[in-house]
Amino acid sequence: MSTPHVVVVMGVAGTGKTTIGPLLATELGVPYAEGDDFHPAANIAKMSAGTPLDDTDRWPWLDAIGQWAHNRAGLGGVVSSSALKRVYRDRLRAEAPGAVFLHLTGDRALIEERMADRKGHFMPTALLDSQFATLQPLQEDEVGVSVDVSGTPEEITQRAVAALRRLED
Repeated sequence: MSTPHVVVVMGVAGTGKTTIGPLLATELGVPYAEGDDFHPAANIAKMSAGTPLDDTDRWPWLDAIGQWAHNRAGLGGVVSSSALKRVYRDRLRAEAPGAVFLHLTGDRALIEERMADRKGHFMPTALLDSQFATLQPLQEDEVGVSVDVSGTPEEITQRAVAALRRLED
């Protein structure tokens, strides 16, 4: 991408945001920020206990991610955030109007399998249904692309880079 955008890597848990985000950032030559690192301890404890977050839990988290993206405006960056609902993405865009979204999508069975293989992550597979129930895919008026998560991380990253470059055409 010729313009240093801030890319928000979004999707349900287990789609590979934490894997693809750093690979994408390296490919684009910009810094990466892990969205989970912006969660307060109370949110992590809640999710670790198998309890989905509510919007009251999410607002400070989204604001912190949005502030990071705002500070990277014109410099570029990649940050992960589930950003499952339109209102969450709107909140991120309120802080960082130039942000673009990379929605990692995939078959539920594949995502569940990948989640089950993860070690040391606080999000249990039991919350996957709530993630899919909450998900509102990108809409036509939102700047972003969707990329399927089948294949290797490198293949997914290359598809993401190509799709993001097409946004500039």
